[in-house]
Amino acid sequence: MPLTLVFFSFSFPGFFVLCAWGLHRALPQWTVLDCLTFSNRLVSSIQAVLASSSGLLIVLSCPDVVSCRHWLAREYVWVLIPYMTYDLGAMYICYWYRNRGKDKKHTLAIFKRFLKHDRLMLTHHIFILVILVPIAQVLRGERGDFFVGCIFTAEFSTPFVSLGRILILLKKQDTFLYRLNGALTLVTFFVFRILIFPFMYWSYSREESLSLWETPFRIPFLCNVINAFLIAPQLYWFALLCRKAAQMFNTSQAKKDS
Repeated sequence: MPLTLVFFSFSFPGFFVLCAWGLHRALPQWTVLDCLTFSNRLVSSIQAVLASSSGLLIVLSCPDVVSCRHWLAREYVWVLIPYMTYDLGAMYICYWYRNRGKDKKHTLAIFKRFLKHDRLMLTHHIFILVILVPIAQVLRGERGDFFVGCIFTAEFSTPFVSLGRILILLKKQDTFLYRLNGALTLVTFFVFRILIFPFMYWSYSREESLSLWETPFRIPFLCNVINAFLIAPQLYWFALLCRKAAQMFNTSQAKKDS
């Protein structure tokens, strides 16, 4: 476990820096910000593949959703801790390169603007590190590996989100691949970041022979609170994705009509 933590504490930032450096050497026409953005999205996608694969393996290996045990449910949290910490730093670095002044100095004003601009994502990351990690590793005891796996699968949509940003970086917004990726982003986001929550309630209700409507009142109140905190930003981000998809469709339709 400590070995996993140490390994990924160096792997995520190391790969981010190495990838950005390699892109800057291979594509000198790209700005430093372009290289950093691409590298950050690539690291996010790698972590997402690892997390969603681990989550699916846990879910498919746990016929008993309450007491079934799987080693990945705890082990992968040691990957999640360094990733969330790294991503907080990478987000600020990208924001600083995008908004730095002519003096190219890190200022308190830029940092405050960063906190305001990315407050929802920052809150999401800090909530995971401060609240979910202790619960997943200690407070839940020997139960709930299935539900931890379900939470891991939320990352299934991240590679599609990252690919969309990369295609924008490559100025491929008018391609079929961009539109297809947009559709896959909406579907995977809806399934793995929103429907996953009623799926967890349904799985528990089936295990305990309860109706779906009884389930929220038969589980610890804290579980409902945590699920509410987790799904709230997902609903907001999904609404933004839908709005962006609608704008893309309207733009494409306008071009066809003209």
